[in-house]
Amino acid sequence: MKTLYGIQYLRAFAALAVVVFHAAEKVGEHFAIGAAGVDVFFVISGFIMWVISDRRPMSPQQFLFDRVRRIAPSYWLVTAVMIVGAVVGLFPNLKLTASHIIASLFFVPMRSPSNGEIWPVLVQGWTLNFEIFFYVLFAGALFLPRNWRLGFLSLAFGGFFAFGLIFQPTSPALHTYTRPIILEFLGGVFLAELWLRRWIAGTSLGLACVGASLSGFAAIFLIGADFDEAICGPLAMALVYGMVSLEADGSIGRVPLLTYLGDASYSIYLWHTLAISVIVKIAGFAGLSSAPTVVASVIGGTILGTAAYEFVEKPFRKMFSRTGSKQGALARRPS
Repeated sequence: MKTLYGIQYLRAFAALAVVVFHAAEKVGEHFAIGAAGVDVFFVISGFIMWVISDRRPMSPQQFLFDRVRRIAPSYWLVTAVMIVGAVVGLFPNLKLTASHIIASLFFVPMRSPSNGEIWPVLVQGWTLNFEIFFYVLFAGALFLPRNWRLGFLSLAFGGFFAFGLIFQPTSPALHTYTRPIILEFLGGVFLAELWLRRWIAGTSLGLACVGASLSGFAAIFLIGADFDEAICGPLAMALVYGMVSLEADGSIGRVPLLTYLGDASYSIYLWHTLAISVIVKIAGFAGLSSAPTVVASVIGGTILGTAAYEFVEKPFRKMFSRTGSKQGALARRPS
């Protein structure tokens, strides 16, 4: 799939927004709108999955295998670091149980023994519970002919959403899988279909979409409104649609730093809270105020994330890529 630089830049900014959100939260400040980076990620996820499946046909099994080997190894490693840290006393507020650890490793939503929230051991891993759910439904669509898939996904996601509205389930799994936020992935799929059909806006409308989205996010921040996926989801969709429209019109070029941060966004997302925790403790001993602490935390979290991208994520990708290639060669070898 050809690199879409607009998507890469959005991935970079979404990851950094989440880093700022967690850094501010750690020192008692508020940057709630930074959590909307997750909404952007979910829309982008649906967009990318649909485009990839259209450009590179694959079996449902291969799709799931590729996605799990893409996200699981790094996540498992960070989770292991969190567990070890909790055992040796670095995270005194983190309570561990065997069932919660197992559920976390296998992307099963479960209430945390630490605070009762539906969070895994690594808190930001809650989004991966959603992603695995998205991938399973998407893999189901791959069993069908191309022209039936969009309808299947619409019925599947719409059905789960409707179930949640009607029955309001309280079990962790059903509560997770029926939240309105799941529709953001479906929204990304619809945007991808528009993009593949070349039903995209021109430069003026693309700029208007981006401007309206950013203005909406800014308004939410300025008035101090609560994070609400019913508002942030459509704003994220407008942002993605505007960016891909501008790129199709030749209005977006390659910016190396942002492209790199987009590549590293997953590792930044996974690892940044570890750096933030350490930096906030050091800043507390040094008597730093909240503003420089947040700045240092954002920088430290981003640096740790990019280091993890280079020394963890990329080596894992190479290792599993070689393994996948060998398995494919064996499968093609005549008996």
